[in-house]
Amino acid sequence: MSLGFNTESKSSGDIVPIIKFDAKAGEFIKVDKEQAADGTWVADQSEIDLPFKAVMDLGNIEVGWLAFPSGGPDFHMVKLGEKMPAQPTDEHKQAFRIRLFNKSLGLRVFSHSAKTVVRCMDALHTQYEAERAANSGKMPVVEAGKCETVKIQTPQGELRFKAPSWKIVSWVDAPEELSGAAPAPEPAPAPVVEDDDNEF
Repeated sequence: MSLGFNTESKSSGDIVPIIKFDAKAGEFIKVDKEQAADGTWVADQSEIDLPFKAVMDLGNIEVGWLAFPSGGPDFHMVKLGEKMPAQPTDEHKQAFRIRLFNKSLGLRVFSHSAKTVVRCMDALHTQYEAERAANSGKMPVVEAGKCETVKIQTPQGELRFKAPSWKIVSWVDAPEELSGAAPAPEPAPAPVVEDDDNEF
């Protein structure tokens, strides 16, 4: 696998909202936090229409381990290429974390540990590696389309999951939002866009 896998989290700066992917329903979901009248923060979740495009910071993807020991995420991540530490616990699964941006979604963080999703990100990163030399100084625009059904045979019978169907469709100058140091990601809870420079 081109991702190689390694970990030990580093992040600072402003909190960045997240995108989730439901591997059973095949839905990308944006999560925004809103403060209620009593001062508590409530997650507002809404599905993202497919297809959508976003600039992905594949050059700074993090890989490592992720678990949800007490409901919240426990990340142990490093930038791809750095030494990956040992698996913290048996509950921790190999995972990735990446930043993405378009004008509709804003800056977001996306992470996942499901094998079906990790395999798709690995293939996307392989495409990135094959094309980046010809696109020096630019970032890839990734289009996420209709999800694919993945069938897995288990002792309990066949299970079906959805996997992202995405590919790099173009390269652009890095948006200001993806320049500089990576902001801290917000803790994760476990219309067709035409080619348009105004999208990013």
